[in-house]
Amino acid sequence: MIDRDMQAVGRDDYGNLPTALDDAQLRELARAIRVESVRMIHRARSSHLGSCLSMADIMAVLYGCIMRFRPADPTWADRDRLIVSKGHAAAATYATLAEAGFMPRKRLEEFGRDSSVFAGHVTHGVPGVEVSTGSLGHGLPIATGMALAARRSRAAWRVFAVLSDGELDEGSNWEAFMFAAHHGLDNLTAVIDYNGIQSLDTVEKTLRLEPLRAKLESFGWRVLDVDGHDVRALRQALDRATASTGRPTAVIARTIKGKGVRFMEGKVLWHYRPPDDAEMAAAVDELGAGE
Repeated sequence: MIDRDMQAVGRDDYGNLPTALDDAQLRELARAIRVESVRMIHRARSSHLGSCLSMADIMAVLYGCIMRFRPADPTWADRDRLIVSKGHAAAATYATLAEAGFMPRKRLEEFGRDSSVFAGHVTHGVPGVEVSTGSLGHGLPIATGMALAARRSRAAWRVFAVLSDGELDEGSNWEAFMFAAHHGLDNLTAVIDYNGIQSLDTVEKTLRLEPLRAKLESFGWRVLDVDGHDVRALRQALDRATASTGRPTAVIARTIKGKGVRFMEGKVLWHYRPPDDAEMAAAVDELGAGE
């Protein structure tokens, strides 16, 4: 697993990034997020494992070399804000926060337990979580409001929102796209985890999104289209997004549902079904946890 000593991966005592993680460290962080997600969902008999696996590289890059934050001070006023709008991918979100040092990894064992703050959808109260999400179409509007507030208060922090492709069916997102462009919110970046599967079928068969890039550009956004499992491409895109001026940026991250576990990749089944004991062991073995 990635070294738990944040000094060893280039962070200072507050989690700032004088030196970003390199590509190999980012891939290792993504692998650790996937392993913990598999274990958490198996243990809790929960769901949405495929969605967690598809976004692991996105989360690794955001926390490994893009965002400013302090694990010892989660409410640090100058932190960058991340809204995980695809709140059903809670396991991957919590795993990322644990790997980033916001909490001991052992706390992940609370996931899905009765009365636990580590609920099956991203929940405020978990260290590092900004807002509760899960009702799709809410995250980007919240992030847009935060970005406007930062602009009006002349704050330097930035806002990131991770969305699923299926939730772009919600009209509230398109209102937020229009609003953010109108106000020139260049401190806002939306990352779309475009894994091509939603609910019970493909995105293409449920409600077609294409031509997505052209649609977003027509709303006034700068759009970058990348392989969502290539950490270098993701890092370069997000670096460009943070340097952008005059308008918000959308990163379309082309991903694979269930990425990293071959028998789960591209399968609708793993949107809802937790792995049984044998499947969990096979998935962890393939991911190379080795423990």
